[in-house]
Amino acid sequence: MGLRSFLLYIIQNPILFAYQLLQWVLDKVLSPTPPPPHADLKRPKIAIIGAGLTGVSAASHVVGHGFDCRIFEAGPKENLGGIWSRVNNTSGLQIHSIMYRFHPSVRWEKGYPDRQQIVSQVRSLWHRYGLEDKTKFNTPITNVYKDAHGRWILNDASLGRFDGIIAAVGTCGDPKMPTLPGQEHFKGKIWHSSQLDGKSAKGKRVAIIGGGASAVEALEFVAAEQAEHTYVLARSEKWIIPRNPLVNGLLAMNVLGSETIFSWIPENILRLFFYRDLYDISPPRNSGKGLFTETPMVNSDVFDLVRSGRASWLRGDILGYDPSGRGISFSKRAQGVPKNGPGTEILIEPDIVIMATGYKRPTLAFLPEDVFEDPYAPPNWYLQVFPPSHPDICCNNCTYVNAIGTVGNYHIGIYTRFLLMYLVDPLARPRSWWMHRWIDMTRFVKSRAPGGAFEFFTYSELIYWFVFTIAINPFRWKWALFVLCGIGKDLPLRFVESEDKVRDGLGMRNVWGGVKRGEAEWMGGKRNGKLEGQD
Repeated sequence: MGLRSFLLYIIQNPILFAYQLLQWVLDKVLSPTPPPPHADLKRPKIAIIGAGLTGVSAASHVVGHGFDCRIFEAGPKENLGGIWSRVNNTSGLQIHSIMYRFHPSVRWEKGYPDRQQIVSQVRSLWHRYGLEDKTKFNTPITNVYKDAHGRWILNDASLGRFDGIIAAVGTCGDPKMPTLPGQEHFKGKIWHSSQLDGKSAKGKRVAIIGGGASAVEALEFVAAEQAEHTYVLARSEKWIIPRNPLVNGLLAMNVLGSETIFSWIPENILRLFFYRDLYDISPPRNSGKGLFTETPMVNSDVFDLVRSGRASWLRGDILGYDPSGRGISFSKRAQGVPKNGPGTEILIEPDIVIMATGYKRPTLAFLPEDVFEDPYAPPNWYLQVFPPSHPDICCNNCTYVNAIGTVGNYHIGIYTRFLLMYLVDPLARPRSWWMHRWIDMTRFVKSRAPGGAFEFFTYSELIYWFVFTIAINPFRWKWALFVLCGIGKDLPLRFVESEDKVRDGLGMRNVWGGVKRGEAEWMGGKRNGKLEGQD
């Protein structure tokens, strides 16, 4: 690009240019340096289960900070990128990409990238950090356990031994495709919302079953396809918030992570200025479905489609397909009437039915049984991802239920660096008793939360958790900049080496044998100006 073209680009796209400049700065300041080819990375060695967005991001942080890792993906190489590798090409981010920076080096070309750009960024990250040789595809993990020396084995010893585990299986597995009563009589077509590539809905009447994010995405698809009319059949009301990064960011700043005495303010603002004449499809007041109880949908076009007459958003219960095969029997309920309550039975006659019924949640059953013991079963874990019985396990992005924030942001690296700190520094590692007490404290603070303390959180609450757990333990202070920003591991490492005498005096030893006091082998760091392994 010539100077004249560059200046013209800045003048015509000032906001986009500023965003690109911000991404460049974040990359230069916060991205760990990719290791050179065939680098001799040292312990601790991390097993990462899942090659989706979270798994690849976590692995890049691990190797970028000098640790070794292996990624195990149950599916083929085509699954690299996780759920984004399997959804429609028309799928894309509903939130602004500034809130979807799953790695500091990510470079988004626009505010709301599509599925292809997201997968491209994941695969670019995978290549940039040399993860090709560290990834085993078609390797489902069914069991993890420790050997006699306290190292983790996945399935069997042939896959290696590991000092820590990052489970990155996500929350979206295979599509859920329920069969409705009388479905065999229906004369039209039935598709799942994740299988719309190559499909046409032009001039057709479409019924979308479901009222969540998949339904909104399906509605955008059929609108782009110029369907004659679309019926969204939802069982309950869900909050829909504008596709606006400022609004999304302000809502995520509720540090309490639950309903408060002030929650009526944003709720009423949304009803007045966003829902406006369509307030009837918002959750009713005093229904227990406040804005900070479930993950809201993010979209600014749904209401325009309803107002234009191109779509209808109906609340009620599906009774089944009509015996004549013409359509779906639907009991339409008024606002506030509970599920399966009284309603008016109507017949929806679509040409196409799209099942926006979401995805099955991937299982964590491969983990040790003791991590699922009540009352500290997921998501009731330390920082929501560390089971109290095993602080060397991090279930990154696969235990949350509802939130206002995003699964693809900086917390992936922060959680990964928490795990690295725990493995390297015994004095910074939490004890099970204290992990239980933190969980109990959080439950007490959020005792009035309708769904429980960990079933809903906001991004600012997550940041508060991070800062609090570092601040409360003085031995973690030296790690603060590394854990929260990924900057400077060498200085805290030198502190750890000097603390060896303290640990020895307390009868504490490093978790791996053969590492003498003062050696930096576990960090793949420098000693006497050389990388470990180059002596």
